[in-house]
Amino acid sequence: MSKLKYALFTGCTAKQSTPEQLMSTYAVAKKLDIELVELTEASCCGASHLQDYDDFLSLVLNARNIAYAEKHGLTMVTICNTCQLNTAMTKHRLDNNKELKDKVNVKLKEVGLEYKGTSNIIHFLYAIIDDIGLDKISEMVKTPLSQFNIAPFYGCHNIRPSELQNESHKKAENPYNPTSLDDLIIACGGKNVDYEEKNKCCGFHVELQAPKTASILTGNAIAGAMDGNADWMVTPCPLCHLKLDTQTKHAGEAIGREVELPVLHMQQMVGLALGCDAKELGLQHHLVNVDFI
Repeated sequence: MSKLKYALFTGCTAKQSTPEQLMSTYAVAKKLDIELVELTEASCCGASHLQDYDDFLSLVLNARNIAYAEKHGLTMVTICNTCQLNTAMTKHRLDNNKELKDKVNVKLKEVGLEYKGTSNIIHFLYAIIDDIGLDKISEMVKTPLSQFNIAPFYGCHNIRPSELQNESHKKAENPYNPTSLDDLIIACGGKNVDYEEKNKCCGFHVELQAPKTASILTGNAIAGAMDGNADWMVTPCPLCHLKLDTQTKHAGEAIGREVELPVLHMQQMVGLALGCDAKELGLQHHLVNVDFI
């Protein structure tokens, strides 16, 4: 397998709130012979909050991040659904609006940068599916996850809107019936759990405005996986992970039943299947107990 190389946009969450996700990203990349060039100059994507307050500033911010990947001549890989959305949306808008692109580049010129639109933006989930392939991953599995029923939780921002899916990777995801995580679970030897809430919102982005609604969404997601007889859940988004792993008490109170399941990052699941050890994958950082995994 020829060595793959990506520019890694870590986002904020994997550096602060979910360090295990960044640890497992590097562990999986090593197993798959992927070189990751971390964009240490990059800053927050705006987290879908700055976008509401100052749209132009958010475009400049994300174009600046992409420009650093372009300087390396590499595809930018993200590991957060919200980072993927905001960065890919910026690329989509600037690549289709020369006037807006020129206005953004006036600001970027002040710091010696230019957005050109030459780097693709793709989530690590789709990068390994597209560029490594599910068949190859399956061949590399050392510890099949065959004893586990695993519930995929896609989150919102990786599968919507559809036009960004069509631009970023080879096989666009159907937001009403996504399959990438299900297929990856199977490639890792696990049994995928199909349940109604797997492509719904986790509640993260409405937490401040409507905490009860956020808790209901979180509770429904975990309950759906539990009712599907899942042993644990897996998600490609650290924000979804935070809600599903840390908010079980509030979620249970909101829907009137106890809910709790271990939740792994997508990279941790792949890492386990490829033979990485628990400490290397940061499993010690989880709140819901994952020792049995």
